[in-house]
Amino acid sequence: MEINKEALQVLSNFDEESPVFMMNYLNYKDVVSPTSKSGKEIYKEYMKAAFPFFQKINAEIIFKGKPQAMILGSSEEKLWDEILIVKYANKNEFFKLLQFKEYPRELRASALSESKLIFCK
Repeated sequence: MEINKEALQVLSNFDEESPVFMMNYLNYKDVVSPTSKSGKEIYKEYMKAAFPFFQKINAEIIFKGKPQAMILGSSEEKLWDEILIVKYANKNEFFKLLQFKEYPRELRASALSESKLIFCK
């Protein structure tokens, strides 16, 4: 999944002292080839592999849950599978995460049919 360079610039211009919240809006694959595992199972493996990287920087998962009902918006739009919110102490901590060569990006990508990573303040 390609990074939106304009959005990354918005984050780059954000205050260095303020916390950054990243909302991950996730839609899992039914089955991940060539495994017979579901996207949700693979994402669980990704989270296990990614957690040590969150410990190396100042980041924490503050919420993980399944969307239940669309209160505002089109009721015909299908809700995705899960929402995950990660709090970073500041923008620099998020940028550190992007620089880890060993970070399990491919595992995350293989689990998802669609994903949105939304910067929030």
